[in-house]
Amino acid sequence: MPVVKSISIAIADESFLFAKVLKNYIIEQDRFHALVHTVTLTDLISQLEDLSPGILLMDILQQPNITETLITVKDRCPDLKVIILSMCEDPELINTLLNAGIYGYVSKMNEPEELLDAIIAAAEEKIHRSSVITDFLYQKQQRKYGMFSKADTISLNNRERKVLQLLWEEKSTREIASEFFLSTKSIEKIRQDMKEKLGIKSTVGLLKYAISNNIISVSAAEPCVRSER
Repeated sequence: MPVVKSISIAIADESFLFAKVLKNYIIEQDRFHALVHTVTLTDLISQLEDLSPGILLMDILQQPNITETLITVKDRCPDLKVIILSMCEDPELINTLLNAGIYGYVSKMNEPEELLDAIIAAAEEKIHRSSVITDFLYQKQQRKYGMFSKADTISLNNRERKVLQLLWEEKSTREIASEFFLSTKSIEKIRQDMKEKLGIKSTVGLLKYAISNNIISVSAAEPCVRSER
């Protein structure tokens, strides 16, 4: 890992526990200094000018208009470099965020080392090309030439596959959220992202897709598909 000067980092995530654990992890790294962790970006924005962090790590699930949020952040701290750390891997959203000037997009499913690489890259004025971004660019190129359908060109990550499996097992949104230690809002967002990624309109459609592509394990006693919660 290249040698860089001390990097100050702010964290905004809807999960207080995750943000606190991440802050402690960052503090343990050489040259990194975590200034603050907050549950909402609104809380953080009010502190940005006083803190003057070099890098902001943020999730996007609680942001209804992420583009406007990034504009607000950049207005407060023009030199701040934003790295998105999220479970959401929607290609169109990634494209919007790249155009808005983020320096990296790291999946929460990745190893911690990838986040450290992204922080180093941002500190060196470079965009970190994570596996999420690389996959998006590949899929974008494939769709450009119309070689495959939307569902064919987009794969589901391990968390999305697990959510589908639990839906098939008739788990409620609350029960699924408990499995991942997430909010019900986060699970609903994951489900909606899958629909948009695959061009599917309903949860029933998601399960049909999962079955036809051997994504989930279908038991002998097939459950009735519940209506969406």
